[in-house]
Amino acid sequence: MRIWCDGAHDPAENMRRDMILLGAAEQGAEATLRLFAFAPQGITLGASQDPSRAIDLDACRRDGIPWAVRPTGGRAIFHAEEWTYSLAAPIDDPEWGGSLTVAYGRVTALLVAALRRLGVPAEAATRREPPAARGAAAPCFASATRHEVAVAGRKLVGSAQRRTARGILQQGSLLLDDGHLRLADYLPGDEASRSRAREALAAASVSAGRWLGPERPLGRWADALAAVLGTRARPVSTADAPFRLTLPETRSYTRVLSQVQR
Repeated sequence: MRIWCDGAHDPAENMRRDMILLGAAEQGAEATLRLFAFAPQGITLGASQDPSRAIDLDACRRDGIPWAVRPTGGRAIFHAEEWTYSLAAPIDDPEWGGSLTVAYGRVTALLVAALRRLGVPAEAATRREPPAARGAAAPCFASATRHEVAVAGRKLVGSAQRRTARGILQQGSLLLDDGHLRLADYLPGDEASRSRAREALAAASVSAGRWLGPERPLGRWADALAAVLGTRARPVSTADAPFRLTLPETRSYTRVLSQVQR
């Protein structure tokens, strides 16, 4: 597996890069684990969400909050103080591919092992989300579902997957602090409903910062993941071929995204 510690980009660029990696995986490229962050901070929405219903677009424009639609499913996330990952692999990859359940389980096991190396008491969530947490506009971190990562039942890492005939893309966010609670400021509704959403997010989620301390560079996470993977890990850089962000598979997605965000 290639581990790419990619740094920070805006929401649309991060989604574009992951679509490129999915396109490469569909062509049989080696599995790639991309670690990244968001600058500026912003929102991503699940592929099936209607932006005009999931978030307050006027408030986003007013405050200069960028947003993008993820290629994967799931629900709205405000990306602030977090470590973010994506894993792209051929669907028949013997180690990272397979069925939905198998692929999720493998990534979850990797994340849990790396977090425990860093002193975070992470575990794979085993329960299904409660019916009250469902709905097109419900925030991603309002509940933990099976194969996501939690601490004492509270959601620490939210993940979603996209599967094609030949490739898998899984994306996930690992909370480092409370920046994700800002999503409540950009949900539709009045201030009372936003306050309730903020409280629900705070109650259902947990951040790793209390165990990690103030020093949280992406490289620290990359080192922990590489240690778990051992000889299976191969660090790479953006300059390395063959995934230099030029594959044509992203053109249609980028065009649709730019039209939606106008």
